[in-house]
Amino acid sequence: MAAVAQKNKDSEIHVTFEDQQHINKFARHNAKLQDLKDELEAKKKEMQNLDDAGDDLLMVDDESAPIPYMVGEVFVCMNMEETNKMLENAKENVQKEIKNIEKLCDDHKHTLSDLKIKLYAKFGTSINLENEEE
Repeated sequence: MAAVAQKNKDSEIHVTFEDQQHINKFARHNAKLQDLKDELEAKKKEMQNLDDAGDDLLMVDDESAPIPYMVGEVFVCMNMEETNKMLENAKENVQKEIKNIEKLCDDHKHTLSDLKIKLYAKFGTSINLENEEE
């Protein structure tokens, strides 16, 4: 009988306009966070590729040999020194982008945490705000 009373109590929760706004805001931030996580993974992979390219440059025997370096959609042949400079600049840029994305992720996580507190306080177990993969 207590379970039935609890079920009736949960089904009588009224969703106000403000509550709906919080739920919508949570959904937007959650979707953006997932997009940022995907972008972060892509940037980390790009950083790994740049590290691998730097390691491959160390194995080049002839330092005067032209080394193809991808700029946009084309390859440009450069010497060892120019290629190393380009790689270092690319690594710095990707590292900055990774830090910016991580900061945005933290901002979204903080917003989601605040919204979870508000929504769980009002709706309790009637609402599920947890990601399935986490």
